[in-house]
Amino acid sequence: MVSMSRRQLLQVGGAFGVAAAVNPLWDPGTANAYATTVRQPNSLPRPTVPAGTVDESMPFDHIVVVMMENHSFDNYLGALKPYGKPGAQGLTFNAKGVATNTNPGPSGHVLSFPFTTTAQGSDVTQTWNATHAQIDAGKMDGFVTGNSNSPQAMGYWGPEVLPFAYSFAKTFTVANRWFSSAPCQTYPNRRFLMAATAYGDITTDSSTITLTPPPNGTIFDRLNAHQLSWKNYFTDLPQTAIIPSIIKSYPTNVVSIAEFFADCAAGTLPSVSFVDPEFGVLSEIGAPLVGVVGVNNVGVEFSELGGDEEPPQDLTYGENWAYQVVEAVLRSPVWARTLLIYTFDEHGGYYDHVAPPAAIAPDSIAPDLTSTDVAGGYNLYGPRVPAIVASPYSKANGVSNVVHDHTSVLATIEAKWNLPALTYRDANAATVLDFLDLSKPALLTPPVLDQPLEFLRQLLSDLKGAS
Repeated sequence: MVSMSRRQLLQVGGAFGVAAAVNPLWDPGTANAYATTVRQPNSLPRPTVPAGTVDESMPFDHIVVVMMENHSFDNYLGALKPYGKPGAQGLTFNAKGVATNTNPGPSGHVLSFPFTTTAQGSDVTQTWNATHAQIDAGKMDGFVTGNSNSPQAMGYWGPEVLPFAYSFAKTFTVANRWFSSAPCQTYPNRRFLMAATAYGDITTDSSTITLTPPPNGTIFDRLNAHQLSWKNYFTDLPQTAIIPSIIKSYPTNVVSIAEFFADCAAGTLPSVSFVDPEFGVLSEIGAPLVGVVGVNNVGVEFSELGGDEEPPQDLTYGENWAYQVVEAVLRSPVWARTLLIYTFDEHGGYYDHVAPPAAIAPDSIAPDLTSTDVAGGYNLYGPRVPAIVASPYSKANGVSNVVHDHTSVLATIEAKWNLPALTYRDANAATVLDFLDLSKPALLTPPVLDQPLEFLRQLLSDLKGAS
């Protein structure tokens, strides 16, 4: 740990001041802690031992990362507390089991309401401007007006519609304070997941694919530099194509989802696995990736369906895909030494009641804003997203109340293998160790999770047969 320069303190302090003004959950004492404990990019988690040294106290050898698309905590797991997880901080329900959260609309307040099927509409958005309007300086009251006055944003799914998701969240440790890394769309948030910075990007757009590589590299560069194994398993298109330099540098590490199921069954998972759902070639996310140099050389399968649960997809396919991936991890012979981090990239425009706190800016690169964009920086998290950490050492039916974002994935990888931090954000992010009880593996015997409501029996065979 080293002290910050005066300029860095002023930059971070400004973010803290904004957060304290808009967010009643913000603890101003945290600002003082940062002044003396902030870590620098390229610093090691354990500076007294060489980079690449394994931390044997962390009870896993394999980290599996799954990131789905476009749902807030309240939207996806808002009924988790009445379902039987008392520590979960979702929606508020009255004695009749009716959610009482509201947001103002054009004709009065709009109540949270349950979706009765897995169908989704298309009337939600998570652009930079829309997300800032939804957050509304921490008041969290712009989700109807910030979505063209559509009530869709106030809807939520309960366990009767998403039985697998709720069973998974109830069984393992769920995050009450996992925020998207930036208040904007998919590409910048997935860039944070891989590089701890969005390096100017605020949008999911084909023009951002041509951005130069992140200035301090990616987590895959760190892993490769220390001879640590990793793979990006993809269903139709790899998320690593969002940073094209990854595929250019490591084409043999980008492989089909079929290989993931084979590696799970054989107990040959690499040290780090990123497992991608089906993005869909016609989707906003998938379409720009088709033209990335090298994508066609890794065996992509251009699917029109999409199964990452992004609106307006029906959730049935995504829930089935996730069930099969999680089951493969649980039934693997290396489950005893595996850590699964399961989350969503951003909130998708859906309502959440918890105001995002201030974040440490990852670097000196400001968001690339136009004259019509809301002023702001990367010193504020986006809204909460679901996050579940599954391990034999997970706190059964437990919760974490520590603030995390997607760079907590990187912080955990870096802590396990003592790798240099990429930016200020991952250097100072919390690892996921608070999700675990290191004293006992209470879930060493893999639990049985509920199947999706409409169980697609053929899907596993289709995924195993992917080429």
